[in-house]
Amino acid sequence: QVQLVESGGGLVQAGGSLRLSCVVSGRSRNLFPMGWFRQAPGKEQEFVGAVSSTGTNTKYADSVKGRFTVSRDNAENILYLRMSSLKLEDTAVYYCAAGSFGTSAAAYLYWGQGTQVTVSS
Repeated sequence: QVQLVESGGGLVQAGGSLRLSCVVSGRSRNLFPMGWFRQAPGKEQEFVGAVSSTGTNTKYADSVKGRFTVSRDNAENILYLRMSSLKLEDTAVYYCAAGSFGTSAAAYLYWGQGTQVTVSS
């Protein structure tokens, strides 16, 4: 089993920055590609970004490209999501997930509990 615990969410003004962390524990934790998803109230869950198991490759949703950066520290078993130039529409619960490099949530095997990010005007 792999356990994922997110942190770093909170309230931030539009235009500001925030960094989310996801601590990974359990077996084979460094073998999985990983990703971030988010879900806003009343909306479906959407893909944000993903990183390969080595951290070499990344991909992003068009809505966050150029503003968000996904990275990982395999020595510390932590996945990061650096968010900048935040917009009101970035308000959502953010989830980290492990097991795929894809954009479909169904492809991921393990999920964290989520952390709330609220962007205010």
